[in-house]
Parts: sequence; structure tokens; C-alpha cells
Amino acid sequence: MTPFNLAACCLRQNAVLRPHKTALVLAGPEAAATLTYAELDLAVRRLAAGFSSLGLPSGARIVIRRGNDLSYVLSFFAAIAAGYVALPSSAQLTDEEVAHLVRDSQASALICSDSLQAAHGVRVIGDAELARLAAHPPRDYAETGPDDPAYLIYTSGTSNRPKGVLHAQRVTFGREPMFDAWEGFCETDIVLHAGAMNWTYTLGVGLMDPFRRGATAVLYAGAADPGVWPRLIARHGATVFAAVPGVYRQMLRQPDCTRENFASLRHGLTAGEALPPSLASAFTERTGKPLYESLGMSELSTYISTGPGVAYRPGSPGKPQPGRRVVVLPLEGGDTPLPAGESGLIAAHRSDPGLMLGYWRNPEAEAEVFRGEWFVGGDVAHFDADGYVWLHGRADDLMNAGGYRVSPAEVEAALCAAPGVLDAAAVEREVRADVRVICAFIVPAPDAQPEEAALRRHCAAHLAGYKTPKKFIFLDRLPRTRNGKIARRLLRIAP
Repeated sequence: MTPFNLAACCLRQNAVLRPHKTALVLAGPEAAATLTYAELDLAVRRLAAGFSSLGLPSGARIVIRRGNDLSYVLSFFAAIAAGYVALPSSAQLTDEEVAHLVRDSQASALICSDSLQAAHGVRVIGDAELARLAAHPPRDYAETGPDDPAYLIYTSGTSNRPKGVLHAQRVTFGREPMFDAWEGFCETDIVLHAGAMNWTYTLGVGLMDPFRRGATAVLYAGAADPGVWPRLIARHGATVFAAVPGVYRQMLRQPDCTRENFASLRHGLTAGEALPPSLASAFTERTGKPLYESLGMSELSTYISTGPGVAYRPGSPGKPQPGRRVVVLPLEGGDTPLPAGESGLIAAHRSDPGLMLGYWRNPEAEAEVFRGEWFVGGDVAHFDADGYVWLHGRADDLMNAGGYRVSPAEVEAALCAAPGVLDAAAVEREVRADVRVICAFIVPAPDAQPEEAALRRHCAAHLAGYKTPKKFIFLDRLPRTRNGKIARRLLRIAP
């Protein structure tokens, strides 16, 4: 077996070929911290040595619970560099949600900023200990193999608990088709990503991919501010900007969203949710720059896209990237691809190096998504005669919150545990043109009158902020199918 380590693939060669080039910029509202490739490589290998000194078992899972800061980036790459499995998590998660990740992943350690610390029955590495570990003499990158685990991401499924998606070291090979087909990255690029570091979109497009191309990655470490992006693009001379459609929509409302501030930009990238054609045209009209859309999933990342060589067609996320084997399979089952024009489930071949190793300790869920040689996602679509993909929605009830998949069952379980609630449903609804939010439908218990403010507080205690419903609607009863299931289709269109 030829050794292969994801962290080494991203950093080691750059430290030799371009040691003094800026690799990473962590931008605040005013100032920024920077690391060269030599500095980043050394810092990762020092922290990797610190992790190795803890005596953790081989392949141990290390949960990361921090905000967007340098320690997050270093911890992610250092865990992998040491031969462990990084488990990025959102700073928005509640203690209850983090406890589930720790238990389910059987984690050996939790890297946590002091402001987010809580007891989870596992070794907690706070700010002071992390600094001590980062001062170790550097070690070399672990000689892992391409199919060894690298990181574990938890994503919502159709159950009331997120499931773990385990990715291999080889995932970097699986990302190569998007370098030219969608991102258009080159060595001279300065890539600004608007996402949080726990997200695969940010870890991949914001960090791994720029590093693989020897480019400069810029991430934002300040407070939420929709007006900051045009200023950061201008200040850092960003040539590519990546975000979800909602960020672009917010940007267009800002006075700083001018052609002058976007002069350095070559194009924007968008993923996580469908790009409304009206938003794409409005952005290009305002800035003079194109947006390239992609379709992806936590299990595979982006695999269908527009880009420098694939013309945008309003309403379509594009074509399968070169080298990807993508088909549409019948909704009712079977592994024989459908011809152009017929709708079914999009599927990717299981030989794709970017495809997950599997669902962590969940063989039942894994069995549901594989049909012969194909991995089947939940998106319903068809190919047209020119090879473009046209989406028709989800085959399941998963909701989309700013690019994060959210299970209605998870939200409903939290709502039904709230005082005064007899029954509850959660659906994604369009509240105005091109704007969709999670809505909660509440059936009060007899003689109870739960208030929206109390329900919001309850959700905040049990759900991450992006999972919490933005709108609450009270009903006498929920519509259900003949089999007793919630008729979410009716709730999506209810007045």
C-alpha cells in the first residue's frame, strides 16, 4: 500500500515549493491574521505531535467544537496528520446535540473553546491545553492509506438523529473533477469562502481545494454581518467567492455591493441550495461577474455543476463533472439507468474516490442508499438531451436551512417534548419569492396555550440555531395520510 495522507497532500508539497506564499488568511472586520504555507505546515505538524502525545487509540475520533478561528483549521488538519479522525461540528450545536455526536462517534477527545465547554464524559481539550499541545516538536505526517478514515461529518437524515458520514483520505482525489469544471481554481487565486468551518462546503472549497492548487484561502472570523463580504472581496483582492444563495441575496441589499468592490473577482461559486435564476441574473447585472452553481451532498460533495466550460442554463445546476459517472435510476427501484427525459433518483457510481466510506455504525442506512454499483441520493431529476440536470425536488422530506440539511423528524421530536404541545410537524415553506424557511405547525395539548416565545426558547435549548423554525403556526390538528403519516405536502401549501 502506498501511503497517502489528506493533510500531507494539501500542505507538504506547498511548504516545499512555495514556503513563503500566503496560504491562509483569517479575516476579521478590520484586521487579518495570515500564515504562509511553511508556517501552516509547521503548525499542523506541531499540533499533530501534540495529539499523538495523548496516547489516543489508533483511528480515534476527535470532535472539534469551536467558532471560525485558526485553532479550528489547525485541529482539523492536525488530527488527520496524526492518523486520527477529525469530527468537525458546529459552534451552534447545543450541549445535547454535541453529547450525541460524542456518544455515537465513540470519540476519544473533544477540542472545545473555553466559551463552549461542557462535560460530555470525554477528554475535553480547552484553549490552554490546545496551546500546550501546539508547542510540541513537529512530527511527520502519518503514513495512512488512501482508504483509511480521515474525517467524520454528521448530517441530517430522515430519522430524528443525525448520522455520521465517514470520508477516506482519498477524498482529495475525488474533489479533483471540480477544480476546473466548477471552481476554476489556479495557483494565483485568492479564494474567499463565507461558510462556517464545520461545513464540508467550507472545508472543501474554502480550504482543501485552494491548498491543492497552491492558492490562498481566506475565511472570515468575525461576527455575522451580511455587508462584510463586498468589503472583504475588495480588501483582500479575492478572485473567487463561495457562498450559499442566501448570502448572495443579502449582499445585493448592501450599499457596498458595487462593481468597484468586485473588480478583482473572476466569478462566484454557489452550492447548498438551488440558485434562483432571478438571483443569478441580479448578481451578474450588479457586479458584472457570473455565478457558477453546483449540486452536491455530504456523502460525495459537489458532482454536478456549471463552470468556466459549462454554460449556465437558468434553473439547472449544470452537468456531471468530467470523470463522474452519474445516472438517473427509477424511483421504484432497480439499477438500470433511465434515458434522457425520464425522471428518477440521481445516482453516482460507487467507484468515485470522493464517495464516503459509509455511514458510521449504521449499516441499515447504508443499505438503503446503494443499488448495485450505484449510490443513490435523495434528489429527483432528469437529464435533458444536452446532458444538463433538471431537479424536481427531494424524494424524502429533508429540509434545507441555509445549505444545511435538516431532518423534520429531528425538529418534530424537539417540538413534541415542549410543554403544552400535543403534536407537531416541521416543513420547509416558501415565505416570499426565492426565500424558504423552516416552519413549525403546532397542535396544542388540551387546555394548553403554548406561546411562540416559549417554543423558541425550548428549541434554542435543544436544537442548533439553523434547525430552529423561523415561523410557528398553530392548528387544531395535523393533516395525515391514510397510513397516519404527516401529510407534509399539504402543510407546504397551507395558508
